[in-house]
Amino acid sequence: MGDTLSQDEIDNLLSALSNGELDPDELNETKEKRVTNYNFARPSKFSKDHLRTLEIIFENYGRLLSTHMPAYLRKNVQVEVMNAEANAYSEFSNALSNPVLLGVVDFAPLEGNVILELASNLGFAIVDRLLGGGGEPLERSRDFTEIELIIIERVLEVFTDLLVDPWGSVVEIEPKLERIETNSQFAQFISPTEMTAIVTMNITIGDVEGLMNICIPYSCVENVIDKLNTKYWYSTMREKDDGSYQEIIERLIDHAKVPVRALLGRSWISVNDFMNIQIGDIIKLDTKIEDELEVYTGNIKKFHALPGATSDSYAVRVTSVIREEQ
Repeated sequence: MGDTLSQDEIDNLLSALSNGELDPDELNETKEKRVTNYNFARPSKFSKDHLRTLEIIFENYGRLLSTHMPAYLRKNVQVEVMNAEANAYSEFSNALSNPVLLGVVDFAPLEGNVILELASNLGFAIVDRLLGGGGEPLERSRDFTEIELIIIERVLEVFTDLLVDPWGSVVEIEPKLERIETNSQFAQFISPTEMTAIVTMNITIGDVEGLMNICIPYSCVENVIDKLNTKYWYSTMREKDDGSYQEIIERLIDHAKVPVRALLGRSWISVNDFMNIQIGDIIKLDTKIEDELEVYTGNIKKFHALPGATSDSYAVRVTSVIREEQ
């Protein structure tokens, strides 16, 4: 039941209407309800936050590709994430051309497959580079031969293995390249109406530039969709920075090889004496037999040692360690 007006309020309203201070049309206006259009044929299952998180994940993936692929191709590789958008799978499949390079990746333990679409000019450039060429694409597009597909399959397996680390903050996956399709007519892996997230990446190999599209069906990431938000992603990344990388770095450094050299002494002679030096001549050093030698690791003086021999080789025995505070 609405509020009841008092007699004074009624008199004030009548007075305002008679004086023109109040427009009667304003009393008849009702607040319009906001209605949001919803397309049931294309339900928005991927929010903007989901797409932004996918961009962050694949930016990390792009950095890994830029780091690892030059070791295989012996050429500079640059990878950049262009955008991420949500589309029905039919829009993705209808945009495919022939020939096409589609890598079908099993995203275990998640259900379904993820599709990697690599531009055909990049595929031919990779084949040309791995077979000893300069990494140039073909002038005219044609179907890939069986040998070329085997070569590309090995490269796409590397692409697939590098997906593990970027997705580690969301879910531990074990991706596996199942097969490669080159005919867009056989690209119906999921329902045409299934909503997918399409992440577009620009790849530059030397002077050759092309796109790689990653098609991620909603059914594949449905079980972890709540983790595809920036808040969860960043919080998980902070939890992983608790020193676990420190152990890995220390373990790698333990096996690093550094040059070690012992300095017997120093001497200064004239250029004339140096030019006329002969076998059997003696160069006097500034150290004595009983003096300790300086031992360097790289260019840093790190140890004191005494000269000696072991088996048939010269050697030194470390007597003290030079600390930084010294």
